[in-house]
Amino acid sequence: MRIDVFTLFPVMVDDFAAVSLLGKAQERGVLDLRAHDLRRHATDVHRTVDDSPFGGGAGMVLMPEPMFAAVEAIDPPRPLLLMGAGGRRFDQSMARQLASTEGFSLLCGRYEDVDQRIREHLADDEVSIGDVVLAGGEVAAMVILEAVGRLVPGVMGNASSGAEESFSDGLLEYPQYTRPANFRGWEVPEVLRSGDHGRVARWRRAQSLARTLRLRPDLIAMRGGISDDERSLLEAHGLDPDDGAKRP
Repeated sequence: MRIDVFTLFPVMVDDFAAVSLLGKAQERGVLDLRAHDLRRHATDVHRTVDDSPFGGGAGMVLMPEPMFAAVEAIDPPRPLLLMGAGGRRFDQSMARQLASTEGFSLLCGRYEDVDQRIREHLADDEVSIGDVVLAGGEVAAMVILEAVGRLVPGVMGNASSGAEESFSDGLLEYPQYTRPANFRGWEVPEVLRSGDHGRVARWRRAQSLARTLRLRPDLIAMRGGISDDERSLLEAHGLDPDDGAKRP
């Protein structure tokens, strides 16, 4: 998969993408991540990419010429997504959708905003990582790079890891434990040490449901509530489905 990022700070993106899973995936040729410096496509001696807004106001606005020139010169994979607070909310579903493509590109804004003609005539869509204001789109782009990159086949060592984590089926992931089995008197649940894979799977499902009911009831509502089978599963594990899945 090829992912292009257009930014005023390509070093930020390159350094982030050079380590951990993304870095290893690039070394193996599974991912092709390219960061492009928008200033290289400015036409004046000062490499100017921003200007004051028409009509007045605080802050500077990224000009259309350098951004259009950069994208047109490189002809990156589409869709081209503008990182912006007014865009579609990025979530795991969108990450999976992007991971199923052959590639896409990200356009990072800076300063007060980008010229509206970039939004309307250059970008294919606008994406937000949440209702927060950032200094620029680079951090948002890094979130998307990691969320999507790890879902590309061959990036993660264990292919099942991406299918068993939070949001994979509209639920939060179940609790995880590792050695020692007893740490300061806090013991790992017996079921996880039983060797009974069926019991473990049922316990994990119940814990995933309980954790989502307690922490993210909005996700339960989005999936239409819990089924009768899920209610029975919770009750079988001593969890109350009508009280945030707390133990009665």
